[in-house]
Amino acid sequence: MTRLLRWMFFAGPVKLLVLLIMGVNIRGRGNLPRSGPAILVANHNSHLDTLTLISLLPLKTLPLVRPVAALDYFLKNRLLAWFALNIIGILPIDRSGGANPLANSKTALAAGSMLILFPEGSRGEPEKLAEFKRGVALLVKDNPTVPVIPVFMHGLGKALPKGTKLFVPFVCDIYVGEPVPWRDDTRLFMTDLRAAVDGLAAQGDFPPWD
Repeated sequence: MTRLLRWMFFAGPVKLLVLLIMGVNIRGRGNLPRSGPAILVANHNSHLDTLTLISLLPLKTLPLVRPVAALDYFLKNRLLAWFALNIIGILPIDRSGGANPLANSKTALAAGSMLILFPEGSRGEPEKLAEFKRGVALLVKDNPTVPVIPVFMHGLGKALPKGTKLFVPFVCDIYVGEPVPWRDDTRLFMTDLRAAVDGLAAQGDFPPWD
C-alpha cells in the first residue's frame, strides 16, 4: 500500500509541481541513471531539492531511489517520520557520532539502490555553494565501481528557501554531468567532485542572487 501511495505522490502532485507550476529546464538528462546502484550528488538549498531530483528519474526506478537524510531532523515526530520513510523514501543517517553513519548507505548500494546525497549537509544560503563534506568520498571508496553523477540545481533556493514555508514558483534549471570516477584518494575525489559541480554551475552563468 505504501509503495502505491509513494508512486501516486510522485506521479501526481510532485510531477505537477515540478513540470508545470515551476517549469524545470534540464540539461544533460541522458547522464541520469536508469538503474542502480548509483549515487546522485547535488547542491542543497531547499526541501524541494529531493522531490525535484526524484521526479526526474523514471517512475519505474522509484522503489530503488533513497535520498540520504538526517535521522534527527526527519524522525522528530511520528507523522513526519512516517511520510519521510514511506513516501519520500529517505535513508536516515545518524549524525550523533555513535554508529557508523555510512553503514545503511553501503547496504543500500549493495542492494542496487540509487542514492541521493547532498555533500554540503544541511541546506545553505539560497543559491550559494557551501563546502562539501567528505562522507561521500568515504562511501565511494568502498564502492568504487558505482557511478557518481554530479548535479547542479538553480532556482529552488528561491522557490522554497530554508526557514520559510512560502512557496514561490521560480523556474528551476538543472545541469546533470557525467559520472565522476574514483581515483583511489578521498582528497582527489572530493576535488574532482567539487570541480564537476562548479563546472555545471558555470554553464548557466547565473548572476548572484540579491
